[in-house]
Amino acid sequence: MSITTNLSELISQLPSQVTLVAVSKTKPVADLMEAYESGQRIFGENKIQEMADKHQEMPKDIQWHMIGNVQRNKVKYMAKYVSLIHGVDSLKLLQEINKQAQKNSRIIDCLLQIYIAEEESKFGLDEKELETIFEFIQEEKNEMNHIRIVGLMGMATFTNNTAQVEKEFSRLKTIFDSYSNLNTKNCQLNTLSMGMSGDYALAIKCGSTMVRIGSSIFGGR
Repeated sequence: MSITTNLSELISQLPSQVTLVAVSKTKPVADLMEAYESGQRIFGENKIQEMADKHQEMPKDIQWHMIGNVQRNKVKYMAKYVSLIHGVDSLKLLQEINKQAQKNSRIIDCLLQIYIAEEESKFGLDEKELETIFEFIQEEKNEMNHIRIVGLMGMATFTNNTAQVEKEFSRLKTIFDSYSNLNTKNCQLNTLSMGMSGDYALAIKCGSTMVRIGSSIFGGR
């Protein structure tokens, strides 16, 4: 099936409150443009240089999401245009994003990545580290005026054990709900990003409001 067909079928299955991030990493611009022509405007990349190249080449109404692990020294290369950074896993990274956003006179939206999987290859904050970040940004003296924490994200264990995946997603939803009343100048939680091609239906059932889907749109890499 074509990218256009895959995309329209997928969108027809998603509830209206769920945002679709088309994971376009490693895919050529021609494939992204087919999705764009079908109405998709949010694309997710996991390498900053690849995202920068595509941003240069493609229409400027696209929202670019950085969905991979972010090195602090690379933030400056995307600070001018990135719409949302998914994988913020430390206060130091958040501070660097704020610094680079300030240089570009922007406010950059961020998701804090929570470690929910039983896999060493996954990364993210534990609940204590999350609490420390939220405590920091609530301090009146904090000067992070150029970032906005808009939600949480997490990746479940890659397994066929549906019960385990559901347990991990449900745990993240519980954490998200526990901070739902937090509302400061740079923190308004409205996005819970969890679910990919293999588990997005379960993630939505558990409360996801944003799914990151690649192979179901573009085919395997």
